[in-house]
Amino acid sequence: MGILKLDHVVKRFGEFTAVDDLSFEVAEGGIFGFLGGNGAGKTTSLRMALDIIRPSSGTIEILGRKPGRENASEIGFLPEERGLYRRMTVLDTIVYFGRLKGMDAASAKKEAERLIERFGLSEWTKSMVEKLSKGMSQKVQVAAAMVNHPRLLILDEPFSGLDPVNQKVLEDLVLEMARAGSTVVFSTHIMQHAERLTNRIVLLARGRKVFEGTQEEARARLPGRLTLVSEADPSSLTGIASATRAGAANGWNSWDVSLKPGVAPGDLLQVCTQNGFALRGFESHRPSLHDVFIHLVGPEQETQP
Repeated sequence: MGILKLDHVVKRFGEFTAVDDLSFEVAEGGIFGFLGGNGAGKTTSLRMALDIIRPSSGTIEILGRKPGRENASEIGFLPEERGLYRRMTVLDTIVYFGRLKGMDAASAKKEAERLIERFGLSEWTKSMVEKLSKGMSQKVQVAAAMVNHPRLLILDEPFSGLDPVNQKVLEDLVLEMARAGSTVVFSTHIMQHAERLTNRIVLLARGRKVFEGTQEEARARLPGRLTLVSEADPSSLTGIASATRAGAANGWNSWDVSLKPGVAPGDLLQVCTQNGFALRGFESHRPSLHDVFIHLVGPEQETQP
């Protein structure tokens, strides 16, 4: 069953189309990555799902219903543009958001204290938010999004403003939430986080979907790459698109090899065996999500304003 579904959604701001005929579905359970460069339409899409703004056309379904306030108790949301009440304490802030989501005071306080400890904020429990650093404020807002153990947790660029240690803490918390039964949807333009966390991804460029599926399905869009060590030139072997000599030692040559579409590294190894092609080295290079991003979207989309 889908917990979030967009069907041919379009959002225009005047003459500018921010989201262009976007359709995808998030199944309940697991961690879903909503990926794309800056300006790709990620935040606009999430705001439409939460009924903060309305689509120009198309339909959205969330938790089996239309977007609206009645969904609030089952959703946790971390907005890209952070905003906290500066004159409230850290504890009161998180408890307040829990109470807004329908938690009783005792449960909200207990969960707030647990999250404060997990994020290393215990000594700032009674500090005003205005006294916190940017990174600490970010952690408070993440805790406020998680405090009600939401059925659907939506995080818009959640790792922004966190140092590497606290990025790891947040990754662990996201995994905990998913194991506890929450569905997590997070947007990011940093592919490494998606690589470590997600089950499925959608990749956006200029408001349009360019890919939806698993990480392995995404990697399959790229030609396979290998390093072969052999005496002979492997260019003529079946399945090889190109082979470039990269070096030599003791009579053996190192070759950077690109495979033809649909050819797996194991297929080439079988060809070498069947043809008696002598190998001293055979190393397959697994493409990263960043490689997939560049291949499908283009490098200029990484920093599009």
